[in-house]
Amino acid sequence: MKHHFYFRLLFVLLVSLSVNSHAQEKPFWNDIQKFKHQDSVSMPAKNKVVFVGSSSFTRWNELETVFKDYHAINRGFGGSTLEQANEYINELVFAYKPKQVVIYSGENDIATGTSAEQTYNRFVTFYNNLRKGLPKANIVYISMKQSPSRMKFADNVTKANTMIKEYISKQKNAVFIDVNSKMLDSNGAPRPELFVEDMLHMKPEGYAIWIKEITPYLKK
Repeated sequence: MKHHFYFRLLFVLLVSLSVNSHAQEKPFWNDIQKFKHQDSVSMPAKNKVVFVGSSSFTRWNELETVFKDYHAINRGFGGSTLEQANEYINELVFAYKPKQVVIYSGENDIATGTSAEQTYNRFVTFYNNLRKGLPKANIVYISMKQSPSRMKFADNVTKANTMIKEYISKQKNAVFIDVNSKMLDSNGAPRPELFVEDMLHMKPEGYAIWIKEITPYLKK
């Protein structure tokens, strides 16, 4: 009997160590587990609109309220990249079988040293995987914004945006939304008044521009 108890205890410890090790190895593992827990409590309805991407979505606390008429599901997670969005595509997107996927991702890829070409390739990989799993879904890509704190990456952001826009223009049931140009001043520079102190994340005034540009493309 004792042997059986110790065996079970050892098994539980090994599983716990394995899970913790897995969490440490995979970035944003805990964020994904929080989404899964939320779903276990109240699973969103299928055939709605999923927003997937990085902190510009994560910090948009009013996103689901603003787009409640479209039954928006916010699955932005931390400082994530396109590569990480693709890695968690099952948990972030396919689990909800959405009719539309709205993406904001790529800015962090470039900020961590990924070239415009590599960022473009990561987007294409993500897009193709989305299309395989959701052949009839509408896919929306929101252009990367120029952030005042990341102006040294401006050329790469512009180049990647251009490449992604051209790619999407050749796809069926896909849209590229240019928010970046609407956030620049007459000299083509980012408007600091749209950003919080870190000059990376947006104030409500910045999100107001996004709402105006995104809303006409959302599917009810």
